[in-house]
Formats: sequence, C-alpha cells, structure tokens
Amino acid sequence: MESRTSTRQRLVTLVVALLGIALLYLALGDVALAEDAGPPACGGKILEKCTPNPGDTAWMLTSVALVLMMTVPGLGLFYGGMVRKKNVGDTVMTSFAVTCLVTILFAIVTYSLAFRAGTPFIGGLDRMFLKDILSDIGKGGIGNPNPLAATIPESVYICFQMTFAIITPALIAGAFAERMKFSAMLWFIGLWAILVYAPIAHWVWGPDGIFASGNDAAWVKVLDFAGGTVVHINAGVAGLMCAIMLGKRKEAGPAHNMVLTFIGASLLWVGWFGFNAGSAVTAGMQAGMAMLVTQIATAVAGFTWMLVEWSLKGKPTVVGICSGAVAGLVAITPASGFVGPIGAFVIGIAAGVFCYWGCTGLKSMFSYDDALDCFGVHAVGGIVGALLTGIFAVEQYGGTAGALEGNPGQFINQCIGVATVFVYDAVVSLIILYVVKLFVGLRVSEDMERDGLDLALHGEVVH
Repeated sequence: MESRTSTRQRLVTLVVALLGIALLYLALGDVALAEDAGPPACGGKILEKCTPNPGDTAWMLTSVALVLMMTVPGLGLFYGGMVRKKNVGDTVMTSFAVTCLVTILFAIVTYSLAFRAGTPFIGGLDRMFLKDILSDIGKGGIGNPNPLAATIPESVYICFQMTFAIITPALIAGAFAERMKFSAMLWFIGLWAILVYAPIAHWVWGPDGIFASGNDAAWVKVLDFAGGTVVHINAGVAGLMCAIMLGKRKEAGPAHNMVLTFIGASLLWVGWFGFNAGSAVTAGMQAGMAMLVTQIATAVAGFTWMLVEWSLKGKPTVVGICSGAVAGLVAITPASGFVGPIGAFVIGIAAGVFCYWGCTGLKSMFSYDDALDCFGVHAVGGIVGALLTGIFAVEQYGGTAGALEGNPGQFINQCIGVATVFVYDAVVSLIILYVVKLFVGLRVSEDMERDGLDLALHGEVVH
C-alpha cells in the first residue's frame, strides 16, 4: 500500500514539474515573440515610432508622381499650346520655374505653416526646413506620421502636399500669360505661396483649421476633399486680380498649337486620379469612389462643353473640349470623396455649362483679359463644385450628408467657405501685386510684348 502511495506521489511530482517547465517555456516564448514582433503599425492613435502601411504608402508614392506630372509637363503643355508661338517658351518656363521655387519654399516654411498644428488660422513652425522628421530604417522602419495621414511616412505626405502647393500658383499663370515680367512673376508667386496658399490650406486642411472638416473645434466645417477652395478658387481669384492689375494684352491671337493643348489636357486628366483619389491618403474604398466620380464628371463636362460650343458657335473645337474636361476635373475636386456617380453627373453638366459661360459671357461682361481662362475654369469650376458638394454629399461615401440627405446646413457651410476664401485671396493678392509693382514692376514693355517674351526675356525661340 505504501509502495502504491509513493509511486502516485512521484507521478504527481513529475506531472507538476512538466507543467512548470511547459509554462516557463511558453512564458519565455511570449517574451521572444514580443521582442521579434517589432514596432506597432501606424494608424488611429498610434502615431509615434510605428511602421507605415505598405499598400497605402505605395499608392501615395504613385499619387505624388501623378500630381507632379500635372504641372511638369502637363500644365506647361496645356498652357503652352494656347498662347501665341512667340510666347511658348516663357509659358513652359513659368511652369518649370514655379515648380522649383515652390518646392524650396514648401520645404523651408510652407509645409509647417499649412499642415502642422498651431492656431485656427496658421500652423506652427516646428517643421521649418523639415526638421525632426523621424525616418529610422535601422529600427524596423519606424516613423512619426503626420496625424492627417496616419498610415504613411511623413516624408511621403510632405511630397504629396508639395505637389498641390506647386500646381496651385502655376495655374495662376494662365491669367497673366504673354505680358508679365518673369522677375515679377517669381516675386508674386513666392509671396503668394506663403501669404495666401499656406493660411488657406491650413484653414481647410490643417489639423486645427477654422474650416477643417476633421477638426471637432472648427468654426465652420467645409467639405473640400482635394482642393476646390484651397487650389482652384484660390488660384482663379488670384489670377483674376493679376488680369485686372496687368490690364489687357496689346494683341491676342488664337492657340498656336492645339496638339500641345490636347497632350497637356490628357496628362492633366490622368494625373488628376492621383490628385483626387490620392487625397484619400489610403488605398481604400474612398479612393476608389473618388477615382470613379472623377472619371465620370470629367467626361460629362468635356462632352457638355463640346455640345454647348457646337450649338452656339457652329463647330466643336479641340481646345474647347479639352477646356471642358479640365473644368470637370476642377469641379469634381472638392466633391470627389463625398459624392457618388449621380452627383458626379450633375457636377459634370454644371461645370460644362457654367465654365463655358465663365470663359465667354462673364469675361465679356466685365471686359478683363484672363488670357487662358484661369478664373473662368478654375474659380468658376471650383465654386460650382464646392457648392454642389454641399447638396450631393453622401454620408456613406464621405461621412457627411449633404442637403439632399437632410443636411441643408452643409450647403451654408460651403457658401461661407467659398466667400471667405474669395475675399481673403482677392485682398491679399492685390496687396502683393501692388508691392511687386512698386519695387519691380509688373508688365513688360510694349516692344517686348510685340517681339514676344521668349526672345525678350529668355533669349531663345521655340521655332
């Protein structure tokens, strides 16, 4: 009996010992797994020493390239084809020089002022010269993403927003084409990028901006998915101020090369997928819907413009349908992450009609020389798109309902945002133009304008 008891005790002791060894092994294994797991994934509230999402990062890297292509060579070719032959070089040179200048300014101060926390009106200076960006590949590829783009490296977000900051002032050149001094252009664009673009971008897109839809403390929540107010109304209004200050050209001729304009418009169309779908800053559902509505609205607007021009002037033109497509791209920009296909159809039709009127009837009514229709396409199209966003926004697509879903207040918000940006932009742009005129002068001489800016300002000719 004692022998059986002793044997049973030994077995119990053995089982307990084996369980203890197993638990110790599991505990050590958990420690090892925790050590091997690496840093956490970025996203949500995890914004420090985390790893970015590879899919989102890949899409945003692609979007950066697409949006940069919109300015060089896209916009340069689009505008270059519409000016007279003797001014083509100056026109494409403007797009390229603006790209260089704004890149430098964005890296020094504009990014920090626009996209970092500060006040409701302007961001802070903690990213001047892009300092203190964490990008450590030696510790598992960790970084501290900008909360506005939580799943991608901050360096990629900087590049993405930089391309927006580039194309916005480059668009203004369409209004002052063929008559502005190159030196005056550089001074105006540089000051405008800091004093106008940066604060307006912060108002609408900054983490604590007065109009930022993602800011719980915003004064008025304005929906602008990809730049209807920040980019297009902003550029168009500044362009109108330039056209008024410079006065009319001494002579104006038809587009010298519609094929260049066609190529430029095509590059803009393709690049705009990065512009709109990329503004989701993720490779997900919202990016997909933004891409779909961008394609629909662009095609509808281009076709609508063609039909309007055909019915009123008797012939459809290449420059016309290209301008209509760009108008559609402009108008769907603020709405692209918020509306569905039906909204895209309506916005496309409205853009084709109203932007055609803006480039013909409105310009004739007030007799200003918006050379390449910067205001008629970008300001008018941006206003149309921004206001219709407040009507056709669908909650399941973008998280906010529009007037048709029982939220008429959003349309009021859109009106407030449009009016505020319009007034601020107009006033500050005029002040900058007056200062530049005082110290540098704005317009080339009559002899230079007659001979052409290519030869007079750059000492070279295209043909």
